[in-house]
Amino acid sequence: MDAQNRNTLNPKFICSICSFILCDPVQLNTCGHRFCQSCFATLNQTVIKCPQCHIETSRDQIILDRGFKNDMQSLPIICSHCNWTDILKNYQILRCELANHYQSKQHQDSIVNVIQQMKLQLRNAQMTSNQMDTDSPRTTTMIDDNFAINQLEELRETISILANGSETLNEDIKRLSTESVEYENNLQHLVENVSNMKLAVEEEHVFDEANTRNLEVLNQSLMSSQEKIDDMQYISYDGTFVWKITNIQDKLADAQSERQTSIYSPPFYSSPTGYKMRARLYLNGDGNARRTHMSLFFVLMRGPNDAILKFPFNYKVTFYVRSSSFQRPRSEMNIASGIPKFFPLTMIQQEGNPYVRDDTMFIKVMVGFAEMPKTVLPYALSLNPGLPTNVQQYIIKQEIERTAQTQTLQQHLATNQ
Repeated sequence: MDAQNRNTLNPKFICSICSFILCDPVQLNTCGHRFCQSCFATLNQTVIKCPQCHIETSRDQIILDRGFKNDMQSLPIICSHCNWTDILKNYQILRCELANHYQSKQHQDSIVNVIQQMKLQLRNAQMTSNQMDTDSPRTTTMIDDNFAINQLEELRETISILANGSETLNEDIKRLSTESVEYENNLQHLVENVSNMKLAVEEEHVFDEANTRNLEVLNQSLMSSQEKIDDMQYISYDGTFVWKITNIQDKLADAQSERQTSIYSPPFYSSPTGYKMRARLYLNGDGNARRTHMSLFFVLMRGPNDAILKFPFNYKVTFYVRSSSFQRPRSEMNIASGIPKFFPLTMIQQEGNPYVRDDTMFIKVMVGFAEMPKTVLPYALSLNPGLPTNVQQYIIKQEIERTAQTQTLQQHLATNQ
């Protein structure tokens, strides 16, 4: 980059290769001297020798000096082609718009001033030559020749300055053109990289969505499998089922908010090849019993052995809320009915009630396939559910026989009286 006052500037602002004002300076870390970035780009060596001090520096130790470039922005500059003056920062902007600058009034006035000075010098010289014609023709001829030579020399210098300026401008134009091409290529690469990244992100997003859907399917399958496993843990094959209901308070809150109004027990069977059944409980009540009682219903399900079973199902079902004091059964039902007012909510919600322990409640369901006297039913329900089924059946059978003998004895005594 050239300027009229280039030679008066501090030498540290001058490129040691092109001798012009530094443009995008790069610094040699070894000696500290600087080049133009465009001058440095013309050097192909891996080790660069400094033109000023001849110290060698590895190419990878030469870096762009942005701090020094910022310091140069306030340098005072006089345009190399006219009398325009300002700081380097604005001069760089001006040189990017030279076509407009050449057409500016300031630049045109400078050119006109130069031409007018040359015309004035020629006119004065011509008048001096005419006055001296009569006195000394030979001397006048010599003066005219010397004057012409001087004018030609000044014109040559002016043309040389303009040529140098034009050459500098051409170099700047080439450099800017090269940089523009590099910027365009870099921009194109950036656009391609951004496009590739966008495509990769979209593909990753599609992949993540597919994985999310697969995980949802797997979770549903896992929950279904877990539910089946849980059901198998509590499965019963003798028509008697003890339903353990945990997290009573949470389930009651779900029922009251109607997020889940009812819950189902795991299935159970009357025998290994018998009826498949389950219970359905409305913790906050159903129908007219809402908010006052728990509602409990018996559900006969479609089973794998229905083809060999007898229908309709006309057996009695007994529900029993187990407590620490072995209360008597609450009610009986057949297949055609449920118990909307199975158990008062106030009793369940009481602090320290005997029916809920550790937020867990037990409901026992008994299907009456054999005739059992009602007087024996409380005794049967109060048996320890931890006893084997055959032991419970044996104890119940003995109780039935003992009750029958007692009733027979009482009847015999009544007859004798």
